[in-house]
Amino acid sequence: MAEGLTRHYLGDYFDVFSAGTRPKVIDAYAVKAMAEIGIDIAAQNSKSVDSLISKEFDLVITLCDDAKEACPIFPGKTEIIHLGFKDPADAVGSDEEILEVFRKVRNDIQERLLGNLKEKYSLV
Repeated sequence: MAEGLTRHYLGDYFDVFSAGTRPKVIDAYAVKAMAEIGIDIAAQNSKSVDSLISKEFDLVITLCDDAKEACPIFPGKTEIIHLGFKDPADAVGSDEEILEVFRKVRNDIQERLLGNLKEKYSLV
């Protein structure tokens, strides 16, 4: 969801890559939650952070505590920022209850991640 949000709202300013320490199939609830706000992430694929380790980044943002602990060291002058979010894939309950968790995390990511990037780089 973070990749989709950042590409959609700030793609003119950043080359956006998303990867996980334990990549898995894009969650159908994430696709649905993002579609509700007009962003299609169905074609995104989950990548391993190991597949990007040789690439030089200005900024790496970890989004969950597991990723923060397992995040490798990137070469160059990479700044690493941690913004902890609850992993919505851990949600349990009815379809609607799980979707609501994905909506909340989506909204939190939109507010905190995008807000942080806009402030850090003085974007409007």
